[in-house]
Amino acid sequence: MSLAKRLRAALSEGAQREIDLYRIEESEPDAALAGAFADAAVLVPVVDRPEPTLLLTLRTEHLRRHAGQVAFPGGRVDATDADAIDAALREAEEEIALPRSAVEVIGTTDRFRTRTGFHITPVVAVVAPDLPLVPHEFEVAAVFEVPFAFALAPENQIARELELDGRMRSYYEIIWGERRIWGITAALIVNLSRRLRGLW
Repeated sequence: MSLAKRLRAALSEGAQREIDLYRIEESEPDAALAGAFADAAVLVPVVDRPEPTLLLTLRTEHLRRHAGQVAFPGGRVDATDADAIDAALREAEEEIALPRSAVEVIGTTDRFRTRTGFHITPVVAVVAPDLPLVPHEFEVAAVFEVPFAFALAPENQIARELELDGRMRSYYEIIWGERRIWGITAALIVNLSRRLRGLW
């Protein structure tokens, strides 16, 4: 069975189950949580290798938001985008020159609300290996891969806390070599792993 078929079957079955997703606490008094959320989308590219990997980016240090952090390709859903899938594909093409023709979309998974006022739709997809990706000079410092099984393993998803704006905030981090995956990106991986637990 192909990677795409395996992933599509696992996500379809996982979507039918009730699971405990990682979410921001509803009681947190952030202004963003009290108002409207802006729609955003990220592409979660699973690279079709004998041992599949996740394709991730490292953001440049001078960006206004999440500078120097690991992220999936993605961003705000624009008015010209047909939907979240269209937005994720557009952003991936802009950020790392990933052509739409090289992407097999599997489907969307659990949306995630951020403290900064975004409602993110993860778009899971399979991409071919060893594509000639070109990082956007201003936005992306590097493109790299992490073994899919490693990222999904609960023992590699470490729960942490930090003090922010006078409050303790919880988050997850995943360490792969010199790469630290944390915050929203780690949260999306954690929720995907919970959907796929026992199915992958």
